[in-house]
Amino acid sequence: MKATGIVRDVDNLGRIVLPIELRRTLGIDVKDSVEIFTENDTIILKKFQHSCVFCGANDSLLEYKNKMVCSRCISELNIL
Repeated sequence: MKATGIVRDVDNLGRIVLPIELRRTLGIDVKDSVEIFTENDTIILKKFQHSCVFCGANDSLLEYKNKMVCSRCISELNIL
């Protein structure tokens, strides 16, 4: 894990502000979704990316019944 030296206070609604420099570096824009993970006593934020519900790939995705499926898995399902 890389230290940034950035410290932010949590406001009375439990929010923190991600500095613009950090958002630019990570490609996080206004209205983007961020995933929240925990590991022991650490909180991890990651820009959300859709992925295939079957294999986890995040390229060549199509939405089917509100689920994301990659083209490779779609072609495998067509064999069944």
